[in-house]
Amino acid sequence: MEGKSSYGHYAALFSILVWGTTFVSTKVLLESFLPIEILFFRFVLGFIALILLCPHRLKGTTAKQELTFALAGFSGVTLYYLCENIALTYTMATNVSVIVAAAPLFTALLNKLTTDGREKTSKLFYIGFVIAMAGICLISFNGSRLSLNPAGDLLALFAAFMWAVYSIIIKKAGTFGYSTILTTRRIFAYGILFMIPFYIAMGGRFDFNRFASVSNLLNMLFLGICASALCFVTWNYAMKSLGAIRTSVYVYLVPVVTIIFSFIFLHEPLSLMVICGTALTLAGLILSQGIRRPEMKKKESS
Repeated sequence: MEGKSSYGHYAALFSILVWGTTFVSTKVLLESFLPIEILFFRFVLGFIALILLCPHRLKGTTAKQELTFALAGFSGVTLYYLCENIALTYTMATNVSVIVAAAPLFTALLNKLTTDGREKTSKLFYIGFVIAMAGICLISFNGSRLSLNPAGDLLALFAAFMWAVYSIIIKKAGTFGYSTILTTRRIFAYGILFMIPFYIAMGGRFDFNRFASVSNLLNMLFLGICASALCFVTWNYAMKSLGAIRTSVYVYLVPVVTIIFSFIFLHEPLSLMVICGTALTLAGLILSQGIRRPEMKKKESS
């Protein structure tokens, strides 16, 4: 059991390490694609990659299970990414990064409403949340002035809530006993299906000439195969192994990974505020892992 838990931590960390670097690929692609087009093509590529990885069909599902997969696709693929991308057009990227990082708190609150008794939060989780958010604020704003935009900030907040909803649904889907790859592929299928009306309404085009550019092709392949197909599989595996809350706190690391990546590859400077923010975020992450399961309590009391 301990080994499975360790693999879950590694899987979550891998997902976050990749997701924290995707801003570069997205920035390059925005020169040729609309945000909705990047979103649509990356998940279509991810879906195809998962078919090639595991060509078997997901059989024997019930209507209730299919509804669970559909809700996961709608919340974690369609709505989360749409709201986050649209929020970036209304408000500062720093605001979005801070607000979306609140997803673990929403996950913990939703878990209390839907809990089945297997995952509990301790006071350390909430203390860790406050410390991590303080660190994320230091990293994101880094001396810049706070500028609020109600429309964009509320969309970012809704995106964080949608990721929490997705986390709780994936926790439920993990109990069905199906392959993580097959369930992730089914979730992608529903997410793409729900995305089509938005794609049409937001002016998405099927101009494949844009993929003639090697830069566009490689960056889209990275987002589709690595950041979508592979990372969603590893993230969903972590959810199954660690639980929704313990996995979700790794979201705190996204700004940390981004700033480190920027320092190494883009040669952006590291200020004292960023270094302090990174230390606080890591401390908050460690504290937020203070989640105890009932079975552990029983062992301790016996």
